[in-house]
Amino acid sequence: QVQLVESGGGLLQAGGSLRLSCAASGRTFGSTMAWFRQAPGKEREFVAAFSPDGRNTYYADSVKGRFTISRDNAKNTAYLQLNNLKPEDTAVYYCAAQLRSNNRELATSYTYWGQGTQVTVSS
Repeated sequence: QVQLVESGGGLLQAGGSLRLSCAASGRTFGSTMAWFRQAPGKEREFVAAFSPDGRNTYYADSVKGRFTISRDNAKNTAYLQLNNLKPEDTAVYYCAAQLRSNNRELATSYTYWGQGTQVTVSS
């Protein structure tokens, strides 16, 4: 059974940092893992992902320069480092795996999802 389990969310003030983790079990996903987020009343939006060969990373413009996606293949775990957080970063953060189309920024392109971890940033 495939499982993605996120952790690391929390409540913090603007300017702070967090590291989110996404541990995968049941399958090895490698570079087909990505991060999305969903704020209340909004659609789920792309945050970060790897290129198919894992050599490059892609970010939403809103987080570029502040967030960093990484992974540990030995642990089958992806990470998202969040720096210089802003109140507008408040959302539930989800990891996704198994990209099944060419559009890595589309939520429906992914087969597996975690349960999400809440990040709340106060001003």
